Amino acid sequence: MRKTLSAASLLLIAASAGAATQSIDCGRLLDVRAGVWRDKVTVVVENGSVKSIAPTAGKGDVDLSAMSCMPGFIDMHVHLASQTQPQVEALRSQLTLDPQDRAYKSVAYAERTLMAGFTTVRDLGDSEGLNLSLKRAINTGAIPGPRMFTAGKSIATTGGHADPSNGYSRELRHLKGTPGPEEGVVNSPEEARQAVRARYKEGADVIKVTATGGVLSQAASGMNAQYTEDELKAIVATAKDYGFKVAAHAHGAEGMKRALRAGLDSIEHGTFMDDEAIALFKKTGAWYVPTISAGRYVADKSKEPDYYSNLVRPKAAAIGPQIQGTFARAYKAGVKIAFGTDAGVFPHGDNAKEFAYMVEAGMPALDAIRSATLNAASLLGQSSRLGSLEPGFAADIVAVSGDPLQDISLLQKVRFVMKEGVVYKQ
Repeated sequence: MRKTLSAASLLLIAASAGAATQSIDCGRLLDVRAGVWRDKVTVVVENGSVKSIAPTAGKGDVDLSAMSCMPGFIDMHVHLASQTQPQVEALRSQLTLDPQDRAYKSVAYAERTLMAGFTTVRDLGDSEGLNLSLKRAINTGAIPGPRMFTAGKSIATTGGHADPSNGYSRELRHLKGTPGPEEGVVNSPEEARQAVRARYKEGADVIKVTATGGVLSQAASGMNAQYTEDELKAIVATAKDYGFKVAAHAHGAEGMKRALRAGLDSIEHGTFMDDEAIALFKKTGAWYVPTISAGRYVADKSKEPDYYSNLVRPKAAAIGPQIQGTFARAYKAGVKIAFGTDAGVFPHGDNAKEFAYMVEAGMPALDAIRSATLNAASLLGQSSRLGSLEPGFAADIVAVSGDPLQDISLLQKVRFVMKEGVVYKQ
């Protein structure tokens, strides 16, 4: 994977950015609403939006006549400010790198994600707020990357998954101080409300809570419930006052059910979802974001004795293999599913492997693509702007050779990427 854009790509971006109106000839275009291919159509783009789609009449500005065009993909669970590495390297980075060093690395992660065809992402947490800075840099055009909706700092309970002091010695915890609502750590409904307001102040777009333990945190349990329902209800009520949706990391069933009863909008991972949880999903209308890719990756890496710590390895071995099976059960039961990978837990740019894992578990290819377009846009609250190619929608277009409805692995070989009317890959 390239580390930086080539000179030719930069020229292509500059040229397309300067063109107010462009026409793109597609060999065929996937109408994700109708679920059918439209053959030989021209998409006219004006000022970053789709102006019209009609049968091809002549030679367009961009020739994709041998390709299959689709809306840009949306990944609802990424962490662009970091990327997996063996425990020794992770510790070295933690001790020697400043936030600025991590920020420069995140520029490459953002580019890889965009070049893989993901024109929009929801970034669900970074302890230092680098995701917020990355979003601003992309929005101003300073660097290439996907459109970002960010959670800022995830909200945790003391010792819970996303408590930034987990794993430190007593001396280091003393030096860093006790994290509170400003740092995203809460222990009461009142502190929960403060933490949501702190995320509003820092410029977040969505609230992320860690409703259960996690696989990669330096804590014993990956499944235990970590909030009271009163705390979760306080987060949801305050979030709604500020126009936020709330996403909940959850592996264990009890924490998941508490989050669903509290009215959260999405459950991330959902590993040990039981029948009662499935019923709550359907009753509340909450979305499920599976992250099969992360489960597969950590399960594989748990077999390497030195990749994860002794505390993390058994959790990765136990939880990782479960996620794909849970996804299959949830899909068959009719739970609403939006595409998400947890990229950062595995290397950025490999997001499209999730499509293959979903199909492997029994979801038709069209539904898998819809999960990363129409469904993801709905969960974002962006159904009138993202997730489809229609007049008035953002001109986010990706293209591949061949028919991904017949071979879903083709989505791992995206050959053309346009985001909001700007060509980034051709």
